[in-house]
Amino acid sequence: MWVLFLLAAWGVALASIVRLCRVVRIADAPAPSTDTTRVLTLYETAFLAGGPERVTDLALVSMARRRRLLLAHTGWATVVDPRGGDDIECSVVTAIGPGGQSPVAAVRAAVAAAEAVRALGERLAAAGPAVPSATRTAVAAGVRQARLAAVVVVAVAVVAVLLLPEEADLGAAVAWFALPSALTVSCLAIVRFEVGPRAPWASPAGQSRLRAAAEAARGTTVEVSGAPGPYDGLGDHALLTVLALRGPSALADPTLRAALRADTSPHRTP
Repeated sequence: MWVLFLLAAWGVALASIVRLCRVVRIADAPAPSTDTTRVLTLYETAFLAGGPERVTDLALVSMARRRRLLLAHTGWATVVDPRGGDDIECSVVTAIGPGGQSPVAAVRAAVAAAEAVRALGERLAAAGPAVPSATRTAVAAGVRQARLAAVVVVAVAVVAVLLLPEEADLGAAVAWFALPSALTVSCLAIVRFEVGPRAPWASPAGQSRLRAAAEAARGTTVEVSGAPGPYDGLGDHALLTVLALRGPSALADPTLRAALRADTSPHRTP
């Protein structure tokens, strides 16, 4: 009887592994030809490094530096000048709403779904640096299925062991079930090693472009580990480049860092 459970465990494990390998291979497929000589814009850099949320953070900080809006340490954004300088800034103003105030978390969610950001991602995917949305979704689904398979294999093994007759070899049964479990976990570990260190938004070609952008900005940046960095004296473009590449932790201004990281709830006010 336990052999039937073992076959079921192997079937679940192999199906998840095959699917995961296929979607990862698609994600690593060569990108369309792209002009590698063109310098990425700040929005493009932010999207490749951190996705729509990073794009929103970039627009918020850029507008705050130009006094078009205020960012409070409580995590609320307040519009000062409703005129956006581009489509994404207009999306930010629209996301904040007619009341002129909104939590940054709500603004991120709204801007991520805005047409301007969606079009930016589609342009980058068509050109090669960005991973297409369908591929990201497929990879995420494949990883979820593999994780579920690992849990199912263990659960099936437990049931099989509980149903073993007294004369059966418990050690042999456990060893056989350990094989599909180890295979599934190993596959997840390999995928984490291969995909995890890379930004999920950038293709291999996009990762190369990000490394080039980081190399170009290296003269004005240093490694940051969540602590204030020496960026107060940087010009706007250099500071925004650091933000696009590294995220809010690279900002020296504690108010800006707090504004972009604050956990706000709908009933809270600045």
